[in-house]
Formats: sequence, C-alpha cells, structure tokens
Amino acid sequence: MMQNAELAKGIYQVGAVDWITRDFHGYRTPRGVTYNSYLIVDEKICLIDTVKAPFARELLERISQIVDPEKINYVVVNHVEPDHSSALPAIMQAAPKAKVIITEQGRSEVLKYFGREYDFRVVKNDDSLSLGQRTLKFVPLPMLHWPDSMATYLVEDQILFSNDAFGQHYSTNFKFDDENDLAELFYEAKKYYANILMPFSKLVSKALDSLGLLPIKMIAPSHGLIWRSHAVDILGLYNKWSMGITEPLILVVYDSMWGSTETMARRILEGLTASGVKAKLFRMSESDKSELVAELLMARGLIVGSSTLNNGMLPNMAALLYYIKGLKPINKSGAAFGAYGWAGGAQAELEQSLKAAGIPIELAGPTLKWAPTQEEIQNCFDFGFAFGQKTLGR
Repeated sequence: MMQNAELAKGIYQVGAVDWITRDFHGYRTPRGVTYNSYLIVDEKICLIDTVKAPFARELLERISQIVDPEKINYVVVNHVEPDHSSALPAIMQAAPKAKVIITEQGRSEVLKYFGREYDFRVVKNDDSLSLGQRTLKFVPLPMLHWPDSMATYLVEDQILFSNDAFGQHYSTNFKFDDENDLAELFYEAKKYYANILMPFSKLVSKALDSLGLLPIKMIAPSHGLIWRSHAVDILGLYNKWSMGITEPLILVVYDSMWGSTETMARRILEGLTASGVKAKLFRMSESDKSELVAELLMARGLIVGSSTLNNGMLPNMAALLYYIKGLKPINKSGAAFGAYGWAGGAQAELEQSLKAAGIPIELAGPTLKWAPTQEEIQNCFDFGFAFGQKTLGR
C-alpha cells in the first residue's frame, strides 16, 4: 500500500516523489523533485494537477487506493508545463467522463501539447465550482510563471493549491513543513523563488495582493512540501522577495586562469570585511549557479572578476552572467575586476554584462597585468573597502 498524506478529511496528496532528478532545466536539484497532485473526494471527485508522465502509473495507483479513477468528475489543470500535466492523457483515459478545468490560455496549450480535445471548462478570475460540500474558486496568476498559470482555492478548508508558487525542489517522505528541517525547507523555497520566479517579481507582488483577500490556512504547491504550519511565513517571505528588499551582503564571484584574478578576489573580500559588510566568495568553476543565485536574491551587491581569454571573459563567468540577465534581479549594484596578459578585454565584457542584467556599476573595479604587485594588491583591498562603505550607506 502506498501512503497518501491527508490534508483534511477527504483531501489527499496523491503525487510522486522523484528522488533521482538532479537537474531541472539547468537548475541543480540536489534534494530531488516532487510532482504534487491533490485528490478531493466529495459528492463530486476532483483531481488538482497531475504529475510528470513517467510517474503516471504511480499517480493512478495512489488514486485507486482511494477511489476508482473512472469516477473522477473534474481534473483541474493549474499549469500546462509538462512536469505538471504530461500525465494528463493517462488520467483522461482512466477518467473519460471528467471535465478539464483550465484557463483559456491553458486550453490552447493543452491542444498544442497533446493534440487532443477534452471536455474543457474554461475559468476566469473568481469563477467557482461546487463539489457538493466544498467549493473551489479559481485565481489566474498569469506569468507565475507561464501565461496559463492559476491557483485553485478550496473555500471551506481555506487551502490554496498554488501550483508553482510557494514551491521547493525538495524530496522527502514526510509531506508537511512541520515534519521536516525548516532551515533546509526555507532555503530551498528561497532558491526556488530566485531561479524560477525572480524575473516575475512585480507580478508576484500583484498576485500576493489578490491572494491577500483570501483567508489561507494551508498552501499546497505542486513542488515540495505543504505549508501547514508556516503558510503565513512563506507568504511574508514572498512579499519581501518580490519587493526586492536586500541586506548588506556582497557576493564576489570570479574565475581565474593562473591565480592573479583569484589573488585580487581574496583581497577585495578582505577590504569588504574591513568595511563591516557581510561578503561571500565564489569561484565559478567550483560553484553551482543556481545556488549562487539563491544568495544573490537578497544581496545588495555583485562583484565579478575574470582573467582575460581570447579578449573576453572566461566561459564560466559568461554563462553565469547570461543566466542572471534572464532573471532580472533588482536593487543590486555591481563592479568588475580582473587580470590579463598581453591584452585585456574581460573587464569591459563583465561590466557590459552586469549592465545588461540591470545591475549598475557602483565603482570602477581594479585591473592589472600579469601578476599583482604589492601596490596593486593594496588597491584591491581599498576598492573592496570603498565598495563596502557605499553598500552600507544605501
């Protein structure tokens, strides 16, 4: 028998835990992934979201322990991305009489993805659906993080089925927040927001205004754990993250060929420390970009460094800055530094890439040729100190 967590009487988490996956389209997931699906058993039976296609059989087995899948009356598709919907054809084959509850944009996506016409019921903001003793309300959340995205709210139990919002990539056999390590959980929630939702922070803020009109006791996302005891806390964190609130933290991120740029990075870090600001050092060839971006979410500054290779920056730095550009971080300041041999070029590229990501240059960073002299090492320290002072003054 499979264990299905019960959120409230007649409401079950019937999704799958993917303990194995370590990469989620470029986002490293060292704690695995989950694909949450929720079954509500009332006078009418409703399934909220499905799972990734390889786990369709497991989903059907879990449902079958509770009800015959053929008796499902409604399948709510909050979001058509395949990690949530690619088991939809298998579910609809098992529940051929079910109506598919979806946004208009979602309907178009289902038709394109699966090439099948189901019995769709298109819903808009504030539309509702009675299941008998319980009522569902629908809250479209466009671009959180696809155009079709919505949340489903269970009125009587005050449960928000939020799909990608408030999720984490975090595998565990215990399904609720208060059954797990909270420090790990909040870190994975922050990492998830930074890598998935940061580009849409303005829309997150608007969504929170809409959701703030609903009394919410529990948040049941489609990835990770269910917020049973800390729903208020995660709502508060999303509010802070979406507003771009920062703390006096500076990230120094670099890559180095023969050690000169690394020497500069370490001296800049010493200067930052002397200024009284908190700072962290990352060598990009040894660091994971998705974890670094989690640190960047609330950092106030980003200082990037690279040796020059072929008149430009090292590839690891180029990949990071391209990734950051797509995430559109706000309320950051930046600078660049680096060493070169017979000709430079990396520093100009680094500065251009920071600007392209919406990170203005706070101070001109140091640059040097070949190996640093004692005077150049001191210049790096002084630069770090000055950058830190400016950061503390913001």
